[in-house]
Amino acid sequence: MEKFLDKLGKEVSLAFKEAGYDENLGKVGISNRPDLCEYQCNGAMAGAKIYKKAPLAIANEVAEFLKKSNAFSSIEVCPPGFINLNVSDSFLTDYVIEMGNSDKFGLNTPDKKQKYVIDYGGPNVAKPLHVGHLRSAVIGESIKRIIRYMGHEAIGDIHMGDWGLQMGLVIAAIKEEKPDMVYFDDAFTGEYPKEAPFTVGDLEEIYPKASAKSKVDPEFKDEAMLCTKKLQDGVRGYRALWKHIMDVSVEDLKKNYDNLNVEFELWRGESDVYEDIPGMVKYLKDGGYAYLSDGALVVDVKEDTDTKEIPPCMILKSDGASLYNTTDLATILKREEEFHPDSIVYITDKRQELYFEQVFRCAKKTGLCKSDTKLVHIGFGTVNGKDGKPFKTRDGGVMRLEYLIKDINDKMYEKISTGREMSEEEAKKVSSTVALSAIKYGDLSNQALKDYIFDTERFMSFEGDTGPYLLYTVVRIKSILKKFVENGGKIEDCKVMSTVSNESHKNLLMKITGFNEMMEGAFNELAPHRICAYLYDLANVFNSFYHETKIISEENEDIKKSYIALLKLTLGISEDCMQCLGFEAPDRM
Repeated sequence: MEKFLDKLGKEVSLAFKEAGYDENLGKVGISNRPDLCEYQCNGAMAGAKIYKKAPLAIANEVAEFLKKSNAFSSIEVCPPGFINLNVSDSFLTDYVIEMGNSDKFGLNTPDKKQKYVIDYGGPNVAKPLHVGHLRSAVIGESIKRIIRYMGHEAIGDIHMGDWGLQMGLVIAAIKEEKPDMVYFDDAFTGEYPKEAPFTVGDLEEIYPKASAKSKVDPEFKDEAMLCTKKLQDGVRGYRALWKHIMDVSVEDLKKNYDNLNVEFELWRGESDVYEDIPGMVKYLKDGGYAYLSDGALVVDVKEDTDTKEIPPCMILKSDGASLYNTTDLATILKREEEFHPDSIVYITDKRQELYFEQVFRCAKKTGLCKSDTKLVHIGFGTVNGKDGKPFKTRDGGVMRLEYLIKDINDKMYEKISTGREMSEEEAKKVSSTVALSAIKYGDLSNQALKDYIFDTERFMSFEGDTGPYLLYTVVRIKSILKKFVENGGKIEDCKVMSTVSNESHKNLLMKITGFNEMMEGAFNELAPHRICAYLYDLANVFNSFYHETKIISEENEDIKKSYIALLKLTLGISEDCMQCLGFEAPDRM
């Protein structure tokens, strides 16, 4: 379905053409002066330079031809050559009716379905998720949902840190504590225990202690490096212990991500490509791409057009050990071979921008991925406390994500269960749903690149630019529709009429027409904050309409049914937007 602004632009472009000017000058945009008009065309100013003619004269000529169009209720020319436009009720309502009758409200489906691999999550196993993991999970999940909503295929990969020294540290700590465990007996040939000899709580204590000890105890660090080597060399007991670490960690990770309504299609990590690395390194050497520099194996990735220093991409350290670069390049190669993606999107901290620039250039230069595969890095800012510094607990530690979610759930339960007739079970379910909207919308409403302050009280408010406010608006619409049905009405019999009752009614209709353009923009930019901004505006114009218009008590049945049809459309668009953001509204609050 043609976007509304394009449809208006066609009318104006035709007028430019009929007046003897280039039709490309007829682009229409939403007015930045809503007190003067609804839409605006500034093409006469550009035309003045081309045709050496006063813009006011061009605008007046075009306006005369525009009077033949049924798209506009008023056309006004203002100095120095603006064409100010107000859309006609019939043109507006015809478009909204067509949206209501179309799949996904007229959103255009792609001519060619593309495949995306989304790399987000990125937690290290054996360590609890902290508040810093919030953004990658929430932004990545929303981007995946947007891509799918637009009709493309998206595969989400958690890409765990499950290999390397951190695993060696945990194993070394366990070995030091319980050296007689069967896993460390080289002579053992039987089956290892099926149950892990530790809990996730144990692991959460083991890793930080081991990490701290390795910084002050050289012998322990050497032992951890030896354990890492034994693990990577495939020593049975070390692999069995590592599998226990993985099983316990992944079970806990899944529970935490479930609480955020975040799902991954692939639960892979660095370990999944470890055996691919030797072949990749040989390919880079044999192809003449990689060379030794101070003992390390590197690939030059600088380009003649660079305006800043871009260091070489290191493939192996001087001791032959692999790095994040190594596993990321091997992962790109594996994804190319397995999925043949059109795009691979990485969602990480913005401070990794240079790192991904090096990795992407290396992958392209060496042919590890196809030249037409898009490699995209979306960098995000930090989650800060009210002091503007990274979010911490009261005692100054890093806030665990599950504690943050529980804290907001508990506070929201207190709000929901106070003064409302609701069972404890329903109150818990509703408060969990509303709390999730507070967390996700609080994050996603900010442009990803920017740092933001996690203000619990503001995010949980039922007023203002918040998730709960949006949910409350949707619940209000559901309540009206429910009452209409209870009074004997049939929603399926309701159709939008061409009659526009008041200004707030027209504003709601116009906001609805912008849905397709907004969704395409959010997809093209991979920008969930654009959906948030639209959803908030839609809620505001709906609430203005609600407060200024009798709906259920409207005496004219045809007008009432038209309102109900408009509410149903507003609800559908709102729910689809929320689905793309990764949360939903309850039936009541």
